[in-house]
Amino acid sequence: MPPALNQHESSNLTTGGSSSSHDDEERTALLGYGPRRFKRFFSGFVDFAFSGNVLDVAFGLILASAFTTVTTSLVNDILLPPISVIFPLDRNMQEKFAVLKQGPRYEETGGYTTIEQAVTDGAVILAYGKFLAHVINFLSMGFVLYGIAWAYQTASKEPMIRRQVKCRYCRKWINEKASRCVNCSSWQDGREDIVP
Repeated sequence: MPPALNQHESSNLTTGGSSSSHDDEERTALLGYGPRRFKRFFSGFVDFAFSGNVLDVAFGLILASAFTTVTTSLVNDILLPPISVIFPLDRNMQEKFAVLKQGPRYEETGGYTTIEQAVTDGAVILAYGKFLAHVINFLSMGFVLYGIAWAYQTASKEPMIRRQVKCRYCRKWINEKASRCVNCSSWQDGREDIVP
């Protein structure tokens, strides 16, 4: 009884024993695979890069950067100078600091007049003026963004500001209109309290 042939040997017998046509087909298939794969990758990238959400995020980041610059300028150039005049400060609010530890040349200079001078001398300072400027910047940006969100919510039907309440069971924050808690999965309409 003759030994059984495997699939590769039987295909060689049916094609006349030549494996070169099989190698050519395999080579052609592999050469076509690379460009197809690249086209699929490139088209996927184009779909991702130019989809609506990515463009919305990109425009939002650009506008946020410009908005941050304008708000910072508003605080530093418009709001803080009058505060420095109203309160008896001898310089701009951002330049106010307190010396915690004097540097080696503190006595020679007769004290420090700027933050840079104190830092250069190696003094340890508390730059509370810059901190207050950043706090005012943060608060003003928060109020302006809240105002924009409130105006948008008033003009459109889509809610942007969602009120939050605590779940009665797990005490975590959830949307006020939620019928179930996303954290503990309990019903908020009292079904959990009904004993069968």
